[in-house]
Amino acid sequence: MSTLPFTVPAPASTSTRGAQVLAIAVGSVALLMLGLQPLLLGALLEARHVTLEGVGLVAMGEIVALGLGVLIGDLALRVHALRSVTVVAALAAAALNLVTMRVAGDLALGLVRAGAGIAEGLMIWSTTAVIVRAAVPERLAGLFFVVQTLAQSVLGLALAHLVIPSHGWPGGFAVLAGLCGAAALLALLFARPLGPLTPTVSQAGIGMRWTQPRVGTLLVVFLQLATLGALWAYAEPLGTRAGFSPLAVQTLIAAGLGMQVVGGSVGTWLVRRLPVRPVLLGCAVVLGLCALGIARTEQGGTTAFAALCGLFTFTWLFMLPFQMALAFRVDGSGRVASLVPAAQLFGSAFGPLMASLVVTGEEVAPVPLVAAGFAAAAILALPLTRSSIRQEAG
Repeated sequence: MSTLPFTVPAPASTSTRGAQVLAIAVGSVALLMLGLQPLLLGALLEARHVTLEGVGLVAMGEIVALGLGVLIGDLALRVHALRSVTVVAALAAAALNLVTMRVAGDLALGLVRAGAGIAEGLMIWSTTAVIVRAAVPERLAGLFFVVQTLAQSVLGLALAHLVIPSHGWPGGFAVLAGLCGAAALLALLFARPLGPLTPTVSQAGIGMRWTQPRVGTLLVVFLQLATLGALWAYAEPLGTRAGFSPLAVQTLIAAGLGMQVVGGSVGTWLVRRLPVRPVLLGCAVVLGLCALGIARTEQGGTTAFAALCGLFTFTWLFMLPFQMALAFRVDGSGRVASLVPAAQLFGSAFGPLMASLVVTGEEVAPVPLVAAGFAAAAILALPLTRSSIRQEAG
């Protein structure tokens, strides 16, 4: 059984649980656009509001801006202002979703969505600030990963079948704006200031000694999410290459969200029952082997492709609670854990960027090899997270 070397707070009170529920709700709203990017940006492409070349840049820009928003919160803001920051960030995200309905062109949309990404990142910062102060933060993080994936899946179905057919793509952004406004109202009514992570440190990265295990942990998180992002960004053309029809690939991708929910639920349950580093090593190996297996699937290999995608997406959310657990293992104060979401987001954007460099025309065969390379790099980086007990306490 894996135990984490940090002081466990007293059992959560009703008010603490309320803060956690609010944090998960705010964070889930902030991450909705990430799950809806294929749907909404595809609709913008069909409406000729963005070019084919610009879709990827707009998507990547918002993801990078999300990571920057988390970093801004971690490094420049104080948790006693959590309520006001959350309210302002949610209102800004709502306003920029409405602005998205009025602009067109790669540059204009890219700037608006990048602004929305920063606002969404600040909302994620407020969620992470609550998670790292929980009695069992890695389990609360696992619950958050599951809830936000379910929220993306349910809203995606609602937009695809109800909103967009009747109101077009602007209706999708109007729904997002409304949900961000609701998050702002909830934060205004119920959010409360938080105390510092430790008696002397209230911000991630401020006054913290950057030891090898702490840097190594963020590197492992970055590389594992780059593995996921590189492959999943090209899941549709890879599936078509394996012999699926476009509709069948979209169904497979939707089923992948379900496997993520299952994986996240199992990971949340097992995170305190299994050793952290061996699990993350195993996950990196599984992701790498899945990518190599997908690289070998050719026309007619639909069964193998579907099975590999199922295992890949299960591992995706299964490993995220263990990433948070590793962050607490190398730094019990929670300061490194506060930076994990930023590392995840930057990795999610970097993977597709590197994969795009090996795509020639419609040929996506080299993409899984890029993902396998990131998985191998994550395996090689894992030993960097080890140190003596004395170093981890420093």
